Amino acid sequence: MTHHEPAAVTVLGLGSMGAALAGAFLAAGHPTTVWNRTPEKAAPLVAAGAQHARTVDAAVAASPLVVACLTGYDDTRRILEPATATLAGHTLVTLNSGTPADASELAEWAASNGVRFLDGAVKDVPEAVGGPGTLLYYAGDAEVFAEHAPTLRALGGDTVLLGGEPDLAKFYESAVGATLLPALVGFFAGAAAARTRGIAAADLVPYAVRWLQMIGEIVPVFAAEIDARDYSAGASSVNLFVAGADVDLEFAREAKVDDAWLRPLHDLVRKAAAAGHGEDSIAALTEVLRTA
Repeated sequence: MTHHEPAAVTVLGLGSMGAALAGAFLAAGHPTTVWNRTPEKAAPLVAAGAQHARTVDAAVAASPLVVACLTGYDDTRRILEPATATLAGHTLVTLNSGTPADASELAEWAASNGVRFLDGAVKDVPEAVGGPGTLLYYAGDAEVFAEHAPTLRALGGDTVLLGGEPDLAKFYESAVGATLLPALVGFFAGAAAARTRGIAAADLVPYAVRWLQMIGEIVPVFAAEIDARDYSAGASSVNLFVAGADVDLEFAREAKVDDAWLRPLHDLVRKAAAAGHGEDSIAALTEVLRTA
């Protein structure tokens, strides 16, 4: 049996997520080099066995795989440009925020400078990095991904390549992530109402989680309706939500909770009803949300 030594990796950026990434590589036995604009942030990782590079050029030179977890794509490019010649022939993986267009632009810059490129997204909190069920997805060249997948799986057991288009990870992150803030604001509004009643937010948690699980169970049904553009069989109609709008507002008034976050949602369902979707599934909001 051939024994393969864990591959060396460099992590640029040691905020909460970057430090978690570097820690996961170290825990998996990968020789890990780290760099950060504030050198002091490297100290805990150095104590755990990481090598601290004083310059970006030295950090890039240390490993064939460079993982950048910086503020955004412009920041990543600005920091890497002085080390462009050293980065040529290496693989750059970006795990930062931004748009699909940002990812595509950086992919073009990488290709023009002989840098192999993968873009990715960590779909969990820093504390979950390295866990067997933690999801990370990537976009880019399949051969590059296959080469580095054993190393990248140190960051999470659920490691997926979405496809070869370099902006796919950011597209999925934005499209799927659109559910986060509305869901959280809904919970926070409920928690605010509970506080006025003397009920702890923690008391809502088991029931909120069950509600979110139910939503998770019906999302595939809605997805099938959207893909077929057939909303005729929906049990939860647009009109049902229109009828519930006044109840939502009255509850907010009684509970002394700001209802401003609800009104755009009510406007959307009324717009769908006015467009002839009243008896259709609530998934027909997709048609209203699409711009020409």
